[in-house]
Amino acid sequence: MFQKDFAWGVATAAYQIEGAANEDGRGVSIWDVYSHRDGMTKDGDTGDVACDHYHRYKEDVALMKKLGIKAYRFSISWTRILPDGTGKINEKGIDFYNRLIDELLAADITPYITLFHWDYPQALYYKGGWLNAESPDWFAEYASVVVDRFSDRVKHFITFNEPQCFIGGGYSFGWHAPGIRYPVSDVIRMAHYVMLAHGKAVIAMRKAAKQELLIGYAPTHGFPYPKDENNPKDVEAAYEEAFRIENNQKEFGWSCSWFSDPVVLGTYPEDGLRYYGKYLPETWENDLKTIAQKIDFLGQNIYNGYTVEADENGKAKYAPRKQGHPITTNGWPITPEAIRWAAKFLQKRYGLPILITENGMCGDDGVSPDGKVHDTARIDFLRSYLKELSRANDEGANVIGYFQWSFLDNYEWTDGYRYRFGLVHVDYPTQKRTVKESGYWYKEVIETNGEKLFEYDR
Repeated sequence: MFQKDFAWGVATAAYQIEGAANEDGRGVSIWDVYSHRDGMTKDGDTGDVACDHYHRYKEDVALMKKLGIKAYRFSISWTRILPDGTGKINEKGIDFYNRLIDELLAADITPYITLFHWDYPQALYYKGGWLNAESPDWFAEYASVVVDRFSDRVKHFITFNEPQCFIGGGYSFGWHAPGIRYPVSDVIRMAHYVMLAHGKAVIAMRKAAKQELLIGYAPTHGFPYPKDENNPKDVEAAYEEAFRIENNQKEFGWSCSWFSDPVVLGTYPEDGLRYYGKYLPETWENDLKTIAQKIDFLGQNIYNGYTVEADENGKAKYAPRKQGHPITTNGWPITPEAIRWAAKFLQKRYGLPILITENGMCGDDGVSPDGKVHDTARIDFLRSYLKELSRANDEGANVIGYFQWSFLDNYEWTDGYRYRFGLVHVDYPTQKRTVKESGYWYKEVIETNGEKLFEYDR
């Protein structure tokens, strides 16, 4: 089951919901530029308006309170705070987040701030972005400003959201901003500087803090799980598969161990070094001391995984799913077992409290003639995943919270407004919010601290 102080929350990201892209001194991010390039996003959609949360945050916080949400994970727009990425502070941006934080606290909702959810300052991109050896210091400066201004009321902070996505998707595969495919040598260097930025930011944050902080990091990965959980060989094969690195750029991009071992363990995985060590900057070994700052929890964004079994040598091999296996609207497999084994495997390797920083599903949810959104598929999805997460806790994983992605239907990056992940439906032309049935169901889950999940098991 779930501990009494379990953080039941929802999550969003600045560029996906705020809008007000050109208001109150906000600077330009790489997503502003990328989304306005022809053919980069579905239907040419941009985050210029998105959910207009910048102007409607009071309405949105009131909806969270109505649904009994206990914690809200949101990201700060770097360029709303520092329009050029460094230097002059934009006080109007500070004012917006102060108002949001105060509104959350008045509603008895705990704020969790993510410093970076992909909207990198365009001004710093022109200086080389994550390829520039100075980029970790740029990020640390930004982190220090955020903590200096908000940590009198906020104690939970997350440095990076899904480095696998914004490095892999943006610079290796080319289907996220800035949409350029760099050689693996450059991508490895960028990933290293991102983790160095994390470490330098943690140091700067603790120095600037107005109270004791709880700091985490939120990578992502699709986790393997054993075909037969009663077969120790299958379990061990799945564990090894979860942290293995193959000698190809795609595998590197989605690696769990490459992006987490340095941060938590202070080392790069040995198999990864064999393939990619030659691309690391000369200072990498000394940098590890800075990268591996003490953090208080390990976040994990987890949506799905895949089944494996042990072969005759004890190594993992893919175990195909049955035909007709359920998938979400965007084609992602529905694999609730993955969240359970992700929590257990991460606990075993890293020994930190685990915070599920994103989990959810997209659908084609619409408002029915009765004025309601009957998203029963999302309820079934969340029930199955949360039950598996409860099992993980019972089996020794110290899971301290869960953030459903997402609170609102929103701008889904290159997919534009095609897919809906929210507990709250947004009619984009009118900005009308309608709580979905899943939102009311999640309210009951929170009120019962998870007991609602087992109502049909009795």
